[in-house]
Amino acid sequence: MGDISLKIEHLNKQFVGAKGTVTALRNVDLDVREGEFLTVIGPSGCGKSTLLRIVAGLDTQYSGSVRLNGEPIVKPGIDKGFIFQEHRLFPWLTVEKNIASDLSLNDKEIRRKVDALIELVRLKGFEKAYPRELSGGMAQRVSIARALLRQPRILLLDEPFGALDAFTRAHMQEVLLEIWRNNKTTMIFVTHDIDEAIFLADRVVILKPRPGEISAIVPVGLAHPRKKSEPRFSGASPEGTQPIRIRRGIPVRGRRGNLANDKKSLAT
Repeated sequence: MGDISLKIEHLNKQFVGAKGTVTALRNVDLDVREGEFLTVIGPSGCGKSTLLRIVAGLDTQYSGSVRLNGEPIVKPGIDKGFIFQEHRLFPWLTVEKNIASDLSLNDKEIRRKVDALIELVRLKGFEKAYPRELSGGMAQRVSIARALLRQPRILLLDEPFGALDAFTRAHMQEVLLEIWRNNKTTMIFVTHDIDEAIFLADRVVILKPRPGEISAIVPVGLAHPRKKSEPRFSGASPEGTQPIRIRRGIPVRGRRGNLANDKKSLAT
């Protein structure tokens, strides 16, 4: 893992409404290393999406410090890619033109990069297809390729697979990990799915709600590539190892560097 890419210190975020002030995030401190895959989990309303919007520069009304590669984040930019739960493609553009977006495919370097990304996200043969002709998983791969074309320093993903069926979701997890391994892009991935969080991440950030605070930051002690069928992932640990469990949102540590948990309970 590289140097610190993202540094968050004493982050506080409040929303003021007709019914008063709501504290969405309180005293959040987080360091993310370059090339790290971090997942963020927690119940609805704990500030996961708010945290991503702040890192993306979409929300600047907060107190504290948020820095990317040493520079304060004050606005959106191509150094920060953002993937939403919906693909948000332009319906009148083909796959390749959606990926290029405001860049010209007549530029040989842009064409080369778009072709490489189409290959990377496994959409070869669908370059001329329109969003209406794609499955949900395929459309989401186009949105990921579009974000990667700008070569962001960090890729922020807000439950991007939440609307997909189980089979497509599992496939997209594998595709995303392949992209991460090939591109070495720092990723922060928000999810409600505990298995997904553990399967993808180097570390799991657990948020508790009202106000949103970090309950724990726990390393996942499994090397990549991972298989969900391996004993430690499923909870049936071989002799001398610790299973992966989270209990009621509070990590139970086994040996150093391992995540111990009860995967049934975090969402409560």
